[in-house]
Amino acid sequence: MDIFSIILWPLKWVVELLLVGWHWLLSAAGMDPASGLTWVLSIVGLVIVVRAALIPLFVKQIKNQRRMMEVAPRLKKVQDKYRGKRDQLSQEAMRRETMAIYSETGTNPMASCLPLLVQMPIFFSLFQVLNAAQAGKAGVGPLNSQLAEQFGNAALFGGFAPLHTSFQKAMEATPPQVGVMIVAAVMVVLMTASQFITQLQIMSKNMSEEAKASPMFKQQRIMLYILPFIFLFSGFAFPLGVMFYWLTSNIWTMVQQFIVIRNMPTPGSEAAKKREERLARKGKLVVDEGTAQETVVVVEKQQRQQPMSKSRAKKSGTKPNSGGNSSERK
Repeated sequence: MDIFSIILWPLKWVVELLLVGWHWLLSAAGMDPASGLTWVLSIVGLVIVVRAALIPLFVKQIKNQRRMMEVAPRLKKVQDKYRGKRDQLSQEAMRRETMAIYSETGTNPMASCLPLLVQMPIFFSLFQVLNAAQAGKAGVGPLNSQLAEQFGNAALFGGFAPLHTSFQKAMEATPPQVGVMIVAAVMVVLMTASQFITQLQIMSKNMSEEAKASPMFKQQRIMLYILPFIFLFSGFAFPLGVMFYWLTSNIWTMVQQFIVIRNMPTPGSEAAKKREERLARKGKLVVDEGTAQETVVVVEKQQRQQPMSKSRAKKSGTKPNSGGNSSERK
């Protein structure tokens, strides 16, 4: 056993536990235990549990992204200050000032990648579980040899698309497995499209004008078009079972991001302006179109002061009145 397998061993055990747990639940509900659909839904259940557990990390990621957008103008000033200066002292000074801004504001450029980095070991664990299952090998945990063989032989569309087969293996088979290639190609396109849409809605709707003017935005825009191509080509090497995990996870991310952008947009972004307009139409918000700032209007009701007789006024030390507000009477 190599060092990589040793590191992934606990995660593989948990992946198998969730996979077998969902498989048992679906089988108990009346689904065919050997059906590819049962195993695919078990993978979907695995995604739901994993992504629900990652919600706190996602919230932390959103907060960090907000802070990064807020400090973007300050970072741009530091970069402009040392623009064109390639000497070592200037570069070190720029790094110090940049790190000082990060430290002062509590931001971390790597925190945005944290949910993805946490998911990658789970992704590779599932990949190894599937690779072992296709050979009928028992897993390290609850996936015994019988379940492993069942999982390895599971296929969709009546045996049309085995879950353990990838586009690459289907293409190299004799004769080529055209059905698997079609299913895999469709899934790769869907995975790439969902990844692209998720990043596009962040950059087009949830960034302020100041953030869009920063060099960081330009780098993100380049990555917006590069990353889908990476997923496009790498996806062809993954088994269909792993691709179902990836696609379901991407759809979860896309929907989750849509909800966050709609309800908790970045201040100053296009999404924030649309949210203010929605609230204004409902009468819950007054929008100052000049500043696009939210204004909370509090209507204070004036309390009518009851008439007071001369004897009561003398005891209380106030002047008698006839029903008006004493503060208005002189």
